[in-house]
Order: sequence, then C-alpha cells, then structure tokens
Amino acid sequence: MKAKTHFFKNLDLTSILVPESDGAFTGTKVVCTVGPSCQDVDTMCEMLNAGVVGCRVDLTWGPLDFHRKSLANLQQAMRKSRRLCCTMVDTLGRELMIRRQVKIGEDGWPIHEESFAVTAGQQVIITTRMDVEASGSVLPITYSKFTEMAVKGDTIYIGRYLVCGADSASLYLEVTDVQGDDVYCIAKNDAVLDGLLTVFHAERSVEGLANVQNDLPLLSEYDKECLHILAQDFEIDFLSLSYSRSAEDVREARRFLDSIGMSNTKILAKLESRQSLLNFQGILNEADGIIISRGNLGLDCVPEKMALVQKTLVQACNLVGKPVLLTRVVDTMINTPRPTRAEATDVANAVLDGVDGILLGAETLRGRYPVETVTTICNISRAAEKVFDHHYHYEHLMEVAIDVGEMTAADNTVPGESEDDTAPGAATPGGATDTEGAAPANGVGTKAAAPHHHHHPRGPLGAVRRDDSWNSVTSAGAHHQLPSLGVAAKTMARFSQVASAGSLAGLGLGRSVAVTNAYHRAPYISKLESIASSAVRAADRVGASLIVVYTHTGKTAQLVAKYRPPMPILTLVVPHLVSDQLKWKLEGRSSARQCLISRALLPVLAAPSPSGDQLLQEAVGMAGRVGLVKPHDHVVCVQRIHDDFCVKIISVDDMGAGIKRDEAGMSHSVFGTSPSMPAHGHASGYDSPRVHNNPIGNKFGPMPPAAISTNSFTIGGMGVGVLSPAGLAAALGSTGGRP
Repeated sequence: MKAKTHFFKNLDLTSILVPESDGAFTGTKVVCTVGPSCQDVDTMCEMLNAGVVGCRVDLTWGPLDFHRKSLANLQQAMRKSRRLCCTMVDTLGRELMIRRQVKIGEDGWPIHEESFAVTAGQQVIITTRMDVEASGSVLPITYSKFTEMAVKGDTIYIGRYLVCGADSASLYLEVTDVQGDDVYCIAKNDAVLDGLLTVFHAERSVEGLANVQNDLPLLSEYDKECLHILAQDFEIDFLSLSYSRSAEDVREARRFLDSIGMSNTKILAKLESRQSLLNFQGILNEADGIIISRGNLGLDCVPEKMALVQKTLVQACNLVGKPVLLTRVVDTMINTPRPTRAEATDVANAVLDGVDGILLGAETLRGRYPVETVTTICNISRAAEKVFDHHYHYEHLMEVAIDVGEMTAADNTVPGESEDDTAPGAATPGGATDTEGAAPANGVGTKAAAPHHHHHPRGPLGAVRRDDSWNSVTSAGAHHQLPSLGVAAKTMARFSQVASAGSLAGLGLGRSVAVTNAYHRAPYISKLESIASSAVRAADRVGASLIVVYTHTGKTAQLVAKYRPPMPILTLVVPHLVSDQLKWKLEGRSSARQCLISRALLPVLAAPSPSGDQLLQEAVGMAGRVGLVKPHDHVVCVQRIHDDFCVKIISVDDMGAGIKRDEAGMSHSVFGTSPSMPAHGHASGYDSPRVHNNPIGNKFGPMPPAAISTNSFTIGGMGVGVLSPAGLAAALGSTGGRP
C-alpha cells in the first residue's frame, strides 16, 4: 500500500483561518441514526437542511412500531423540506446482549430503570442461566453457548448500546475461570452500566483468529420479520449488514432480500471484527459498500494498528469505486455542543483519507445536539475537502491502473477467471448484467429491456446469478484474503468491465461467445473507466465548476466520483417504467437516493425527453439558480450519444441561466469513444431526460437535492418528480411510501 501523503499548497495560517462560506459545497455525506432525539418531523427537517442525506433505523434496539414511525416521519420531513434522503436499516444479526427487564416509554422507546455500578477489581459473573436477574455482580447473557467461547485470560467488553468505549458506561473484564454455565471475570475499570448492554468478546490472538465464533445466524428471525414488514410500506435503499464475516454472508443477505422483493436494496457490509478484516477482499467484492464500524473493530485490533487498518480499508474501497462510511467520530457531542480537538482532527483526517461519508450513531439517536452535530461534521468536512490533494489521488489511481494492466497482460487473465472462480456458487463474469444501460426514450419499457431481472446460463462460465451486490464488482473474493491492495486493484477492472457490459445489454445488443471472451480479456482501463477518468481530467484542465453525469443505475457516476474531483457531480438519474406483464412499476428513484452516499454526487431525478441538449440546458440553468455555477463557468458532461460514450465541455452563458452558444451554433466540444460519433445531436436512451427545478435554496451544505419535475409535484413524500402527464398515473401508483 502506498501511503497517501497530505502536502498542503498553502502554509499561510492567516488564510487557513478564514471562515468558509455558508453556501459552499460539501462532498462528504452525513448519515444519521434515528432515535428519540431526532424522530420528530421538525428536527428531521432541520437535520436535512443541515446536510443529512441518509437516515438509519437500527433493529438492534427499539420496537418495530418505533422504527415504522421514524420512517413515516422521515417521509413527512422530506416532503416538508423538499430534500431527498435515503433510508437504511441496520440488522441485529449476531449481537450478544445482557438480558434485562425493560419497559416502553411514552415516546415508544425502550428504557431501563436501573443502572449497575461496578468497581475495578470486583468479580463479575457472566452466566447463561435463564433464571438469573441482572445485577452488578451477575450478568445473564442472551447467547446460550457463551461459555464455549470464553477462555481464561480473554478480554470481554460490556458497554451501553452505541457507546464509544471510553466513557462511564464501558466495562472491560478479564476472564479468570469458566465453570459450568458461568464465566468468572475481574473488572479492570470502574463503570456504571445503564441502558441496553452489548457484549463483545475481543480476539485473543495478536494477528490471527483464535477465538471460537458464535454460531448465531447472520439475520435473526426478528431481522427477517421486520424487513419483510417494512418492505411492505417503505422503500429501503440500504441494508446495513451487522457482523459481516465473509463474502458468503453478503450473498446470503442478497438471497433473502431478493426473496422478499427487495432486489433494489443495496447491501452495506459492516466490518466489526478481526474475521471481517481477514475476509475483507471477498466482502468488498460482494457488497455494494462498506461501513467501518470502529467501535467494535477498535476492540478487536490493537490501538496502534487502527489508523493503518482504517486507511487501508478506505483506500481499497476508493480503488474499486465503492462507497465507504465511517462511524464513531464525535462521541462527546452526545452531551456537548462542540467536539474535542482530537475528534475534529479525526473527521478531517478521514476526509483526507477519502471516505465517502460519516455515519452518526448515538450523537443523533440520544444526543442533546443532533442538528449541531450534523452542522459541525459538514463544516469540518468542507474545510478538509478544500485541501484534499485531488491531483495525487487521481494520479495514484491511474498508476495502479497501469500496474494492474501490466499484471493482467502478463498472465493474460483478469480477476475472477481462475478455476476456483467457476466452481459451483463462485463468481463468474457472466453474472454481471445490471449496470449502465440506456432506458427507452419515452421512459417506458418491459422486463426484456431490463436484463438484470433474467438469469441466463452462459456456457462454461457456469450458472449466472443476478443481484445488485454481485454486479458492482465480481471476482474470486470469496477465495482470497487481502494481503495487499494489488488484489483489490484487480477488481477495479471488473467493475468497469461489468458497467460497460451492462450498457451494451441495456441497449439490447447481444454478444457472441467470441465477443464475450474477447471482452473479458479487455485491457484494464475499459471504455467506461476511461471516459470517467477522462472527464475528471478534462474538468481539472479547464477549471470546470461542475460535472454532469447522465446515469441509469448510478455506476457511471460512481466511477467518476471515485477519482474525487474537487467540483460537485450533478447526477441525472432517469426513472423508467418496466412491466412484469402484470403491472407497471417505476424504477430509478432508488438509484437516485442510493447515489446520495457517494462522495460529491448530487443525484437528481430527471424525466425522459427526446432532446439531450434540452436536458443539459435545463440542468445547467438549475445549477446556476442554486449557485453551483456562475456566468462563463465551464461544465463537463458525461453521457451516451447513440451507441457511444462521450465527454462534452460546455460554457455557461452570460446570465448564468443556461449553455453559451457560439456563432456557429455549437455549444460544446465533444470527446467520444467512436470516430464516427456525431458532434452533437439528439441523445438516445437514458441520455435524454428532461429536468426542471424545484426551489431548494442556496444553502445546501452537502446539498441533499430536492426533486425536480416538470410540475413541481412531490409523490409520496419521497421527493420524486412526475415523469410526464402520461406517466403520472403509473407514478402515483409507485410511491416511495406505499399506501
């Protein structure tokens, strides 16, 4: 791994101390956890306006009715604030807890009336007996086989749900003996145990995996029941998969989501243990994104290695273009309106490392200052982004691309083509079909136009399976660990190849076996990857203020975003109607919301139109009204014209309200991937929507965008624009919050 150094161009402290503009763009995203402190609609509106782009409900704690109310209130807040926001559900999974009596408060949130004081040196017994009440000396655990896991000398951590590990509600125990149903421990510190108490068994090995792992299922029956119920009334954009241990865990979760009709829900794998690090490569290949759960992960790794672990994980995710979120950043803001200097530095360093977003936990769930916390995170992130070395980040990715291209050419193979890869149930290149594709010009299609809903065996490559996680990046990750970033780099090739392949499939262009085999042997920098990197290079060279990306599933925009350009990326997502022969369904809105957690992406829903130039004109006008561009600024646009990708460079007119036209009527320069590509003209497929603006204000922080529609109409509180009068009836029947 090459270290990412941060050399600042400006060492003048006088200029560094100048306050940032309130209307400045913030690329780093903020996701909050909904709890009693922020569940009401007014607080949610304030948080959305402050910069929140996603809300998480955690099934670990709280009754289902509380979480249903949280999601319902979020819909109202989005309707009221005109802000788009994605939804995330966190699972209970393999969590170990202390069994205690609980009652439900007036607000619907569970509370414990008693707390337990423990002093250092005191004996504490963790028992699996069911007839024991919790006290300061005896703690009944919910897992019946815990005694089989504990060994003398082990460290066991017990703490309040979502605590940082360094407060009064954190207790560290050392195992002294195991007898029958009891594990005898000695307290290593003073603590006051309150609220929901979770248990974490720290890894005893320094570098390997020696602990016996619990055999709890990845998804508990409670998880499955809740997800099934929530899916009936709400569109869940992300599943936060707790205690992910391997690639198979992600595949199992994907199969379950598909079985209950949540195929559009993406999976974010939470890394919470040493085992997840050892199997990280496989997890990264299968998941749609990564959450670095630093609370538990910090307990399973020695302190001196945590910074290196974080940087390695973030860099690997950047390399393959998948979003990565970080937890546990400003824990002190649970009780104070201002973070410590260490916390502020931690957030800034995370942004400099390249994280896509910050996931807030107890700070917004039970903290006293949820809105102030969001504002603080955005301010720190914006200041760090200002000095982020975009050029070094870009050059680093390109160097890796060249290195991997040479490795790929040397062995005449691409990742994922070993014998292990084609074993039953292993990854196969043919499994990737759900990527960038052109929607019909009128926004209406059938399932035949959406190849990701079909399963076609493809000769010797074995059985092909479809799911969103699978299609992001495929390789033999289930059979490899991550000794270095070299393996992760190879998956970057598959990501771009998969995206380009899906584009052809979306256009209905079939591929022969010979073409398929030749394609899988393609150079490392594929067409789509080359276009994405060229767009960022062009934007940097001309000093563009904005990049506009036409996208169908969001993958093209993700490829552009991974190069971390300094300017915002306006992502135009085109909803489209598909049919399963029984009913019509509107797809695409979830893609827009899912783009929200990728750094610098500003997703906007756009309605189909026969003219791509007209769409671009209206998009630039909207960008001017919200302050993203000014008169005479340059804008770089990535789109498909007919069958070819192209990069356009345009200028904003004198009024800042549209595209500047030269004397010959040309509005832009075009750089394409085909010599025969027309210089300009009507775009086809998903390159041809129309977009109109809803007022979203000039202070947009990380700018969770409002929906834009021809009629300024919001459907179902999800901030979704009406496609067209013809599509209004179908759109009303497919709202974000189902009736």
